[in-house]
This record gives sequence, structure tokens and C-alpha cells, in this order.
Amino acid sequence: MFTSMRAPLLPLLLLFRISFCQYSSDQCSWKGSGLTHEGHTRDVEQVYLRCSQGSLEWLYPTGAIIVNLRPNVVSPAAARLSVCIKPLTNSSGTNLFLDLNGKLRLLLSEQGQAQGKVHCFGIQEGALFIEAVPRLDISRRITAFQYELVSDRLGDAQKPGAPCQPCSDDQMHLAVCTSDFVARGTIKKVNQEEEHSSLSVEISRLYRQKTQIFVSGGVRVRNWTGLIKMPRHCGAKVGEGEFLFMGMVRFGEAWMSCAPRYKDFMRMYQEAQQLGTNLCQVDTD
Repeated sequence: MFTSMRAPLLPLLLLFRISFCQYSSDQCSWKGSGLTHEGHTRDVEQVYLRCSQGSLEWLYPTGAIIVNLRPNVVSPAAARLSVCIKPLTNSSGTNLFLDLNGKLRLLLSEQGQAQGKVHCFGIQEGALFIEAVPRLDISRRITAFQYELVSDRLGDAQKPGAPCQPCSDDQMHLAVCTSDFVARGTIKKVNQEEEHSSLSVEISRLYRQKTQIFVSGGVRVRNWTGLIKMPRHCGAKVGEGEFLFMGMVRFGEAWMSCAPRYKDFMRMYQEAQQLGTNLCQVDTD
């Protein structure tokens, strides 16, 4: 099915007229309407976004838009970034492709967007080419998604749904210094969902959290509680001791990247202290 969709697109891409005007945008988000393309269905809008996260909303899509996602700071590390997009569950009206030097590769079909699942790709794989699905009636069609630029500093473990693997000492050390959240605690409940597990955790020591994913129990209760997601096949269980939970926050959800037993983390950390190789300081008192 995808092959037949892709074949006519390559010559069509050459026929599109590039347009540089933007409807409404800032450095992070863009919102536009295809109604300004009526009568010019071969127009291609160029959109430039320069933030680590934001959103896009294209009402009544016609023609196509090319979305260029780049960080606002140019550095060698930028080439190793990945882009993760999360379509709204009612997103429709377009197919999403990756455009690398005029060659298109299907990333997400119109039907695939409706599932609202996160999809990631390397920033060097190309710009997003979003093409409207031709229809006589474009009313009630809106393509909308959130995006985030994701560092590959922890490899595939930074992406939701990544395969499970134990963290090496080096990965553990890097994670404790760079993760969006770092917390010491226990697993109280595991809910098995369709594609991942949701861990209800109780936190006895909160070292860092990028956003409010762990909630305090109140003035008289010093512990925090929260939910952390991880691949379902990783086999998390309740009551297996104390862990150091570390990971990323993606689209407001906490995803596990590394969770060594706290005693194993302490062994690694104390050895690094003795050798003077600590990348950062952690208050272990």
C-alpha cells in the first residue's frame, strides 16, 4: 500500500511551487490553514522551528508543507539529535514523509496518525514533508502533533518502547548526571498496558525532576509518588528492593532509561569518588 502511495509523489514534488510565507508561527510552534492554498494546491509552505519542543496545527490541509526542525543552538551534538512526534488522536488529512534531498520516505500515514503513538527519527534523516490527502471536502480535517528534540546521549534507551538492557557503570554514571529525573524509591504496583508497563512508585529521596511527575504526599508525609513507563517485556515486579529510577520526560510522561538497585549505584558512585572520576556530585547522605 505504501509503495503505491509513494511512487507518484516523487515527480509531484518537483512540480510543487515553493512558498515562503508563513501563516502564524513563532520559534517553537506553527499554526496555519490550507484555505489560503485553495486554487494553489501544489504550493509547498516552508516552516522553520527552532525549539527543543513545540507543536504544529494545520487546519484544512491542502498542498504540502516542509517542516524544518533544528535546535536554536548550533553545535556538533545537534547532529546526533532525534525528533519525536506525537500526533493528536484526531489528527487527519495528511501523510507524513521524511524528505532527504528530494527523496521521500513514508513516516506516518493518515491512518497511523489516528493512533496517537510517538514516532522518532534522527534529525539527519531529513525534514518533515507533510502532504495533504486530496479530497473534495477538506472540512473537519486537521493535522496536529507535538514534537520534542531528544538527545541520543543514552542511545536507544532514551526512546519510548526501546528494548530492555542492563545499564553499565558508565551508562549509570551518565544517567544520574543527565537524566530528566533521578529518584530513589520502590515499586508499589505494576499495570500492564497494551504496549508498555506503568509503574506506580514511592519515592523516598527525590534528587531531580524536570517537570512535576512526582507528587509530594503532603507536609507530614515526606515521600513522593508517581508513574514511570517502561517497555512491557522488561518484566518489572513489585517489592524487589530499592532502586534509583532515572530517565526522560517525553510529552509530560516519565520513561525509564536506567534503574539500578540502589546498592549497585552506591558501589559504582563510591568507586568513582575514590578514583576522582565522578561526572557530578550526588548527595547520598
